Amino acid sequence: MKLNLEEVGVFLAIVDTGSMTAAADRLGQPVSTVSRLLARLEGKLGTALLRRTTRRLDLTDEGSAFVPDARDIVAAVQSAEDRSMARRGNLSGQLRLDAATPFMLHVLVPLMPGYRARHPNVTLSLSSNEGFIDLLERRVDLAVRIGELKDSTLHSRLLGHSRIRMAATPGYLRRYGTPHDLPALLRHELLGFSEPQILNVWPLQDADGKPVRIVPTVLATSGETLRQLALQDMGIVCMADWMIADDIAGGRLVEVLPHLLTEVRRPIQAVYYRHSAVSAKIDSMVAYLAEALQEKEQAWLRRVGRPA
Repeated sequence: MKLNLEEVGVFLAIVDTGSMTAAADRLGQPVSTVSRLLARLEGKLGTALLRRTTRRLDLTDEGSAFVPDARDIVAAVQSAEDRSMARRGNLSGQLRLDAATPFMLHVLVPLMPGYRARHPNVTLSLSSNEGFIDLLERRVDLAVRIGELKDSTLHSRLLGHSRIRMAATPGYLRRYGTPHDLPALLRHELLGFSEPQILNVWPLQDADGKPVRIVPTVLATSGETLRQLALQDMGIVCMADWMIADDIAGGRLVEVLPHLLTEVRRPIQAVYYRHSAVSAKIDSMVAYLAEALQEKEQAWLRRVGRPA
């Protein structure tokens, strides 16, 4: 029995998309070709990998067991090809990178020219999703996420940390006054998230030493929207350095109650699915981001006048 890489790729495309039609669209092949390649793979393995019903395709027990092996086969071949090209100084192919929109715009996009200068033959495909996504379903090679990870199927590498601080415009503070303690802060216009609610727990402690959950007077789902509202003198916002450090350094925003803040350092992590072999393109981007974000983290601290 000799497995064919094209057959294995077709099987995984069906698994990831949920149907032969969707897999055929992804692969740019006729449905009949996809069906034939799947049947040939099942014949070689001597078992049915998918259970066909009138509405969908479901994995059989044997199919479920074969999925991780199939992914390892494809990943190993891809890794071998990538590393061969890397040794010749010719890393190429597509790399799909995902991050939440604010982090993509404020941090990753400015770093992409530097990566392209190192690897001009790598085609970058950037996407933005605000929440956690299935990397396989969305065909994402590498994602950057902030916070702790719960998905055990993901491999992660720490790239840096995100610090949180409160700020408002000079115009807002002139109009409403600068708060000097927690009770005064809570009487101000506070800008917060409509979801998830955990983001409305600010790095402060009440009189009992408990975290403070603010009640926003203006809510939004996007951190970038809240930043823009703050810049329009709409209220006080609590955001990460990577979003507002330049605004603070440029005088567009002023820190509020920095002495009351509890130190919060949320991890910035590169995440990708665990494989026996990791693509050299993924390796190259992770290494580049780790180096670049360490430098940026120091720059963010300098911009807000804090020691590293």
